Amino acid sequence: MSTISTDPHHHADHGHHHPPAGLKRWFYTTNHKDIGTLYLLFALTMFFIGGAMAMVIRAELFQPGLQLVEPAFFNQMTTVHGLIMVFGAVMPAFTGLANWLIPMMIGAPDMALPRMNNWSFWILPFAFAILLMSLFMEGGGPGFGWTFYAPLSTKYSGDSTALFVFSVHIMGISSIMGAINVIVTIFNLRAPGMTWMKMPLFVWTWLITAFLLIAVMPVLAGTVTMVLTDKYFGTSFFDAAGGGDPVLFQHIFWFFGHPEVYIMILPAFGIVSSIVPTFSRKPLFGYASMVYATSSIALLSFLVWAHHMFTTGMPVFAELFFMYCTMLIAVPTGVKVFNWVATMWRGALTFEVPMMFAIAFIVLFTIGGLSGLMLAITPADFQYHDTYFVVAHFHYVLVTGAIFSIIAAAYYWLPKWTGHMYDETLGQWHFWCSLISVNVLFFPMHFVGLAGMPRRIPDYALQFADFNALISIGGFAFGLSQLLFVWVLVKCIKGGQPATAQVWEGAEGLEWQLTSPPPYHSFTTPPDVK
Repeated sequence: MSTISTDPHHHADHGHHHPPAGLKRWFYTTNHKDIGTLYLLFALTMFFIGGAMAMVIRAELFQPGLQLVEPAFFNQMTTVHGLIMVFGAVMPAFTGLANWLIPMMIGAPDMALPRMNNWSFWILPFAFAILLMSLFMEGGGPGFGWTFYAPLSTKYSGDSTALFVFSVHIMGISSIMGAINVIVTIFNLRAPGMTWMKMPLFVWTWLITAFLLIAVMPVLAGTVTMVLTDKYFGTSFFDAAGGGDPVLFQHIFWFFGHPEVYIMILPAFGIVSSIVPTFSRKPLFGYASMVYATSSIALLSFLVWAHHMFTTGMPVFAELFFMYCTMLIAVPTGVKVFNWVATMWRGALTFEVPMMFAIAFIVLFTIGGLSGLMLAITPADFQYHDTYFVVAHFHYVLVTGAIFSIIAAAYYWLPKWTGHMYDETLGQWHFWCSLISVNVLFFPMHFVGLAGMPRRIPDYALQFADFNALISIGGFAFGLSQLLFVWVLVKCIKGGQPATAQVWEGAEGLEWQLTSPPPYHSFTTPPDVK
């Protein structure tokens, strides 16, 4: 049963029907659209800051030998780049999309806990300010990799470790508050007639993601706290000399870290499941199987963490268990890819920018998935482990996966948000520049990795020079391509051809019933879902 009231005065506590003027609107807002916009702009800013760090990494690796930066600073760049892209770009972008879209997709007036929503956003800039400020401390910022393995982060790290721990705690609090909000909203504010199996797939994927966040964020909090006490308070959780175990750190970290990887990809599945049917002019093939596949991916994600640890000397039984579980998780993922392709099969396809990014996502994410299957084979993983092959694998999943899906979502819903159509020609330019450069950037990494080039090291053997020069050129081209995206966004926000309410022929869902741009409060009277 939906608990929504049809009384028009029911939501009077949301203040006026027009946003307050000036900066106050953004600081005090409890409106889901404003908070969604803040999250998306914050994620875009962090994407460019994290990207600038990637440019430092690629500039250093352009030629063999030490060129531009000290090895210690190189390590800080790889560490902070990873932390910013994971916690500052991908996750806040998905949360921004959730804030904007979930209430509109389920026919709710707003998120269920609007004040907590404001708070969950506004603590984020402080978390990242702390992390970035640590780079300017004496001894530099965190330089132990985004996975902060002990004893690198306990015994051999600088004093900035305390700031790193504090900032990760704040990010985690923000994530948990956002997840609680999503769950409460979806459970309590669905419009009458919006049953579980009528919810859009984006809503489903976010609901499952929110449960994952609540399950694993406390594990991360526990891990960073143990690192803190090992470093500053004389405990020895991860110090063998005091009866601890450094491998224990890896088990706890990856018990958080592997579900985290799925937290960064499940909402992407929801986005692609919205876009592909629209531009295929067909309903999504196998809706129910997509819901069950998403749920099974979430459950299996808790059983595969130690595939990151095949080289730590686990018992053979454990290695076999984690190998088979990792292979098993490929099955529901394969179901999704099959369903997207089946949706396009014999559809009346058109190739607007959102659809092009969605198709690129399906193809390139599949490449990332297949290299993941290679990494799942325990004896083969001994060869690939800690090489650039792993870097290629997870960047195919997170850049051409998560980030391409976020860009696809931006193009798809931008006309709905702004009331203007974006510049299609510029969008096409952005797509082709991104597609070509991202493959020049990451595809050769498979080869240097298989040939044995180790990751996270600022120098390399001479035989890898040509490939690395090519990879760096791809990296700079990909970075510059994203400036086109900013141009598209600015141009679209400023004006352009007015968008209709439905925007795309073939788009289905409650959000397309609202005007473009939607009113400040989406559904003051809940729609009746037939």
